[in-house]
Amino acid sequence: MSQNKEIISTLNNLIETLKDGQEGFKQSAEGVDDPQLKSVFDTFSLQRSRFAGELQREVVQLGDPDPEDSSSAAGSMHRAWINIKSAVTNRDRHAILAEAERGEDSAVSAYKDAMEENLPAPIKEIVARQSADVKAAHDQIRNLRDTAAASK
Repeated sequence: MSQNKEIISTLNNLIETLKDGQEGFKQSAEGVDDPQLKSVFDTFSLQRSRFAGELQREVVQLGDPDPEDSSSAAGSMHRAWINIKSAVTNRDRHAILAEAERGEDSAVSAYKDAMEENLPAPIKEIVARQSADVKAAHDQIRNLRDTAAASK
């Protein structure tokens, strides 16, 4: 049972990270006027929600009927995304993308840590797939940020 608790803890940490990202992308979408960028943020927000749901189902299957279902109250991910609010207020495309990319740095790191854990093969496959998609999102946000910086 101890190993299950460790796996559940790892998955719940990822769920918190995903919920942070979901909210951060939602706030980012609300802060931009560009319909294409708004669509990118909305897509990533929905992706994070879907990923969290997938991990929540795994937690339930591992025997915890009450998986994590909210974002973190503290921690690097929350602090990174909280800066979105000030960037959104000014509707500064580059600042919003920079803060989104900073939040994504935390997500990539959380997945890297989870991949180092001793997870059962089926769960490791889910985490690996999600990790690759989170890394791709990070890279897309970074490229958009760099493009926004070049056009300033």
